Amino acid sequence: MDGLFKLTERGTSVKTEILAGFTTFITLSYIIFVNPSILADAGIPKEAAIAATILASVFATLLMAFFANYPIVVAPGMGLNAFFTYTVVLGFGLHWTVALGAVFISGILFFILTVTTIRTYIIDAVPPSLRAAIPVGIGLFIAFIGLQNAGIVQGDPSTLLTLGDLTQTGTILAIFGLLLAGILMARAVKGALIISILVTTALGMVVGAIPLPQSLGDLVSLDLPSLAPTFGKMDLQGALAFGVLNIIFTFTMVELFDNMGTLMGLLRKANLMKDEGHPPELGRAFVADSLGTMASAVLGTSTVTSYIESASGVAEGGRTGLTAITAAVLFLAALIFAPLIGLVPGFATAPALIIVGALMLTEIVHVDFKDFTETLPAFLTIIGMPLTYSIATGLGLGFIGYTLVKLFSGRWRDIHWMMYIIAILFVINFVLRA
Repeated sequence: MDGLFKLTERGTSVKTEILAGFTTFITLSYIIFVNPSILADAGIPKEAAIAATILASVFATLLMAFFANYPIVVAPGMGLNAFFTYTVVLGFGLHWTVALGAVFISGILFFILTVTTIRTYIIDAVPPSLRAAIPVGIGLFIAFIGLQNAGIVQGDPSTLLTLGDLTQTGTILAIFGLLLAGILMARAVKGALIISILVTTALGMVVGAIPLPQSLGDLVSLDLPSLAPTFGKMDLQGALAFGVLNIIFTFTMVELFDNMGTLMGLLRKANLMKDEGHPPELGRAFVADSLGTMASAVLGTSTVTSYIESASGVAEGGRTGLTAITAAVLFLAALIFAPLIGLVPGFATAPALIIVGALMLTEIVHVDFKDFTETLPAFLTIIGMPLTYSIATGLGLGFIGYTLVKLFSGRWRDIHWMMYIIAILFVINFVLRA
């Protein structure tokens, strides 16, 4: 163990790593309930979505553990799953198999960017304010979806949006779940989101909002969920036919910056940065993510990414891949709870979406509000995602806005040459979509 994971070198032990793995799993296990619910909205059979979510998380996390030796869990990303369902499938009207094809191709592109110097050029090209704006906009988008699923916000023919009917049983339960999750998180209770999901689901059964399980088999089963409806079903030809710029480019860009920001933040927290500020195995971590993304498409789920919730395990002393392995084993064990996961309703998972959205707003402090040429593009990125119901559109507005504002205000020296290419690609994207 010590030789494989460098436990002594990183000042940790097997006991500490296992405890950290348990902590990380409890903190982010809500994804087992939330991701299948989002994918089901895209038409993917929920049982297969549960299996794909868990198995993709196990595979990608084990890659991260053995290849990069990092205490980081990899699972289907919040925001990327929303883009998959609500923009690509429901927004563009594509079948979920086409969306899976786009995920697979984006994984290939991400791998190519990782093993070449192109990744470095792209990361260096994007200014800090835009990098910060991306997760903030995604957070608002996710929270907006959560508010809709909870029934707190609904459509209105005259004002587009309005307050929902707060007397509906599902909405009342969602508000309860939101308050419960918020209070638990404020009191630093580990597993606050998963507790909220389970308690709200149980209350839903008590009041008759969802059916009561009739036997233990309705909660736990050794008859594991089948991957047959989704395994290998990605439509690569359909994804390429629809257009690389429309969906594949956005998947790749969001995946790149989401992983970069998360990995750098977690490695700083774990003191795994070299003196010059470069993580020792960052390239391997990116390779693990890209291979995990390709595997997730084959299995039948949206793009996987490194999870910032891994910070909970790092805070418990996790420093090596043994932490990630522990979490992966617990993910695998969760397969027997597939019947319970299938019972969880949308109003029980909606609070988790709202809370995760709120947590993603913290990055806004890195936007330079003193410089309007930085503020306006960041604002366009943030506001564009929820209001257009598209992460891709928000990205495009921000990148194009940054390039044009800097250029015509005489600040063209601030623009990295790669930004011109990215902005032009987004312009072409908007023209093709029109």
